[in-house]
Amino acid sequence: MHSPVGSLCMSSKEKEKILAVPTSRTNIAAGISVDREKCTGCGLCVSVCKDFSIEIKDGAVEVSDHPLFGCIGCGHCMAICPSGAIEVVGRACSPEDLFDLPDRKEAATYEQLHVLFQRRRSIREFKETPIENNLIEKILDASRTAPMGLPPSDVNVLVLNSRDTVRLFAEDFCSYLEGMKWMVSGWFLFLMRPFWGKENHDMFKNFIKPLLHAYTENMRKGVNLVSYDAPLAMYFYGSPYTDPADPIIAATYAMTAAEALGLGSCMIGGIHPFIQNGRKAKEFREKQGIKFASREGLFVIFGYPKVKYTKGIRRTFASIEEKQ
Repeated sequence: MHSPVGSLCMSSKEKEKILAVPTSRTNIAAGISVDREKCTGCGLCVSVCKDFSIEIKDGAVEVSDHPLFGCIGCGHCMAICPSGAIEVVGRACSPEDLFDLPDRKEAATYEQLHVLFQRRRSIREFKETPIENNLIEKILDASRTAPMGLPPSDVNVLVLNSRDTVRLFAEDFCSYLEGMKWMVSGWFLFLMRPFWGKENHDMFKNFIKPLLHAYTENMRKGVNLVSYDAPLAMYFYGSPYTDPADPIIAATYAMTAAEALGLGSCMIGGIHPFIQNGRKAKEFREKQGIKFASREGLFVIFGYPKVKYTKGIRRTFASIEEKQ
């Protein structure tokens, strides 16, 4: 016998015991409640729930007792319900998070979006002008809309919001790298080549070795080739549970937002790989307030451009294969 309002398959205490796919933020399934008086039985929620957490019974929706993983809190069922009959609570999701989608007429056209993408170039020359706090928040707001492999998002962001703070991070990083030079020494590269193959050997010899030396030797001269003394930097990284793509996608959204706000940006790929493994790397992360080692991560610098480009360069993919 189902209660007509707020029907749940299990009590709150029972729900708390249900494990779902874990992230660093939770390993408990979200709770789904259905107001059967509001439910019209249209089935839209069932069609978008890929966990099979809900089903139609007796002409109305109710919580299933055989989900695939346990509700991960994506909120699709709640967002698509035309009568407001479904609420999802847990895994950083709640009815308070719902908002009305902007009308399609307010969205950028493909042409407008393509122009924005074309205009964005990697900028490493910045004015000393600080970035206003409201622009920083807008960049973060845009990044929060990025899709993720599994909710709730396990992306973490370290925000360095002044030129001095960005510079200090770069100086600390170069000091840390001074103790890492054995990784690009001749004897180490020779020793490792049979184990990690030609491609990794070439990458270490021809890219990582000169990069490490360029970072440290120039910093000794007062020249910052790590973060270029940008007035703002953000490091997007995950946790051991994070889908590796998530921090990269969020960082890409941040760069796109920055372009729309009149800021330049640049991905800095030479920081993340160096601070992942070993005791010294852990000490560096802890000093900087970085919570986790992360399979993938991206450091991005932002600022008002000191230079102006009037030409772009057309890029290509390595290959495109179409199958029909």
